[in-house]
Amino acid sequence: MTYDYNRERQEAIDAGNKALQSLYAAQNDLNSAKNWGIVDLLGGGMITSLIKHSKMNNAQSHMEQAKYDLQKFSKELADVAAYISLDFNAADFLSFADYFFDGLVADWLVQSRINNAGAQVDEAIRRVRDIMGRL
Repeated sequence: MTYDYNRERQEAIDAGNKALQSLYAAQNDLNSAKNWGIVDLLGGGMITSLIKHSKMNNAQSHMEQAKYDLQKFSKELADVAAYISLDFNAADFLSFADYFFDGLVADWLVQSRINNAGAQVDEAIRRVRDIMGRL
């Protein structure tokens, strides 16, 4: 079996697109949760809290999918890395969902974790897009 660079490159591009799709979905939910969190901090009440937590749950699901997709993207990149200089380590981003809901105590802590997770998702998007541009 011979090495087919174009096929391997396309598989990496497809995996990267899938990772971006999951990351964008997580980013969207985190931004929405952040906005609802601000309303909640200003005295939004029970309905606001329920909406915020629903958005956070959606974000958590998308971040878990993104972790899986980033691992697959990293694996596919390994197949073409000998031909393109790539600097991507999925492990850098695989922890962003792990701590997201650990020990949530107060609305301020929730808001801080939403902001931190959002920053990590934004950075993952930037790095994946950069690599996709080079593929």
